[in-house]
Amino acid sequence: MSLSAALAAAAAAVLLCACTGGTVVTTGPGDGPAATGSPSSSSLSTSSPEPIPGAPAAPTGPTENATLVRVVDGDTIRAIVGGKEYRIRFIGMNTPELNEASAATPEPFAELATQANARLLAGGRLVLERDVSETDRYGRLLRDIWVEAGGQWTLVNLALVNEGYAQVATYPPDVKYVDALLAAGRAARAAGRGLWGSAP
Repeated sequence: MSLSAALAAAAAAVLLCACTGGTVVTTGPGDGPAATGSPSSSSLSTSSPEPIPGAPAAPTGPTENATLVRVVDGDTIRAIVGGKEYRIRFIGMNTPELNEASAATPEPFAELATQANARLLAGGRLVLERDVSETDRYGRLLRDIWVEAGGQWTLVNLALVNEGYAQVATYPPDVKYVDALLAAGRAARAAGRGLWGSAP
């Protein structure tokens, strides 16, 4: 990563933290998505993510079934819960912005993160797990997103970090799985997956 790209990534992390009151956690100073260019499949590592030590095998708190309406981007979906449609923000991580209404977006890797999110969500029954907070400041439900298929559970938040499409971003008090997320982030960076690969 060039010095200008590193500075841009650091500035973006500071801005996100200031705007949301949260703490952006990366695995090393200056790390972040590439600042320019359009991602391609050739820019991504082909290594398969390893299991994360200490990762939860299934939900550990209150859950509710949901029906996916659409994938908004890498860290947000719309789903029907209890007969009502909600916008739902994933807990503990952040992906590049896809919003094409802004001149600053879509950011590099935003489309790939959105595609990865859709792929993971298509794998089975959608289950939402609450941590502490019900909603964020924008009125979105805050949830850990699980997919269950044949008795096997996937924590989508964690999978996206482990595959390198998301960075860990903590917003207390919703930090139940932060240790597993941090471990996944370190593994993705070490393997050069997704955001941590060579610049597109």
